[in-house]
Amino acid sequence: MKIAIPSRNNYVDDHFGQCEYYTIYEVTEENQIGQEEIFKAPQGCGRKSNIVTILKEMGVEVMLTGHMGQGAVDKITSAGIAVYRGCYGDVRTLAESFLRNEIRDSGEIYEHHDHHKQKLRHDNKSPFHYEQ
Repeated sequence: MKIAIPSRNNYVDDHFGQCEYYTIYEVTEENQIGQEEIFKAPQGCGRKSNIVTILKEMGVEVMLTGHMGQGAVDKITSAGIAVYRGCYGDVRTLAESFLRNEIRDSGEIYEHHDHHKQKLRHDNKSPFHYEQ
């Protein structure tokens, strides 16, 4: 299994469609973080690019993300990739938390016109929920 995390400076990017790159972790048979790969994000909005096809072809089964609109959620889940929204913090810490079953999808749908009301927490308290 592989986990993809929209990233910027080794932290979860606020919005998957605008990230610099994707940090992709391969999970070992022992349910540990294995190899890390950095994949530069294609130009353009995430759901309008070919990123979902690329990630699926790379073997990604899980997306841990900050904000994501409904169109992107639909496109990613229809490709068979599970989406967990509301994530933030250091990408490796987040992936390790996921492997310990500590991550839950926030269920929040990101709406572009409401982005100024939301802020992601970049602290070390918990790697997976955001404040409004």
